[in-house]
Amino acid sequence: MALKYHPDKNKSPGAEEKFKEIAEAYEVLSDKEKRKVYDDYGEDGLRGGMPSGPGDHGGGFSYTFHGDPHETFRMFFGDENPFQTFFSFGGGPGGGRPHHFGGFGPDVDMDMDEPFSRQFGRHGFSTGGSPFGRRKEQDKPIVRDLPVSLEDICTGCTKKMKITRNISQPNGQTIKEEKILTIDIKPGWKAGTKITFPKEGDQTPYNVPADVVFVIRDKRHPQFTRDGNDIRYKARISLKDALCGTTIYVPTIGNRTIPLRLSEVIKPNTVRHIKGEGVPLAKQPSKRGDLIIEFEILFPDGLSQRSKQILAENLPS
Repeated sequence: MALKYHPDKNKSPGAEEKFKEIAEAYEVLSDKEKRKVYDDYGEDGLRGGMPSGPGDHGGGFSYTFHGDPHETFRMFFGDENPFQTFFSFGGGPGGGRPHHFGGFGPDVDMDMDEPFSRQFGRHGFSTGGSPFGRRKEQDKPIVRDLPVSLEDICTGCTKKMKITRNISQPNGQTIKEEKILTIDIKPGWKAGTKITFPKEGDQTPYNVPADVVFVIRDKRHPQFTRDGNDIRYKARISLKDALCGTTIYVPTIGNRTIPLRLSEVIKPNTVRHIKGEGVPLAKQPSKRGDLIIEFEILFPDGLSQRSKQILAENLPS
């Protein structure tokens, strides 16, 4: 961070102030006594004085930053120039072995934007506003519904979702970035299935980006209703056909029609099944549920006296 915000390297507004904040953090965290005060009492205890004993609320310890970041790096690293300090490995001014902080050895990988996050105790550290902020926390997941048609659930498909997020730049500015997230929807996925894209939310120096989560929802269909792995279809037939029998032609989700002979009396609660014409099973896509046919019987608005007489003579009581 010192390298990133050093005034010789970064001329953007606010860089010098951040450099001072980083220097102050170095000074506190490299001193065992100051570090312990900070770990036990936080920034308020460090700046305002910590209790010197039980029941004492007065200043047993008090700290004020001297305000010269170059002096801090001179005391801490032996040189006020962090470029030379970090990248000098011999053969020049300030040569010799590189310096390491807080027990990090030369074989330890370290994020240069957050080199001390694991060393700061329970109070954490950030460069925003005060060098003694909280640890980065991940933003709450961003959850969005993804309506999918019954046809797409039966065949599988690919959806490309465009998101827009805020990205912080090294110069302190924030830009909006558009990104395409690709979702491969598998045949038979059920409503409620979640697809998670880790850490695709806004990116700032002060947060862990949120996960972006899409939740599969069944899109309403004009003819069919999904029922688990089955598909339900309601056929409308006349009272005459319900009593006397007929052949109906049942549509399928694949744009085919299947003839279905009705020879018995169809009652309002009658259902018929056509095997293998439902939704594929998610774990066994070669197998499908059923197409279930329900019936809506259409009654006439009225009957002639002659029709009533014929029905009365022929229908069972």
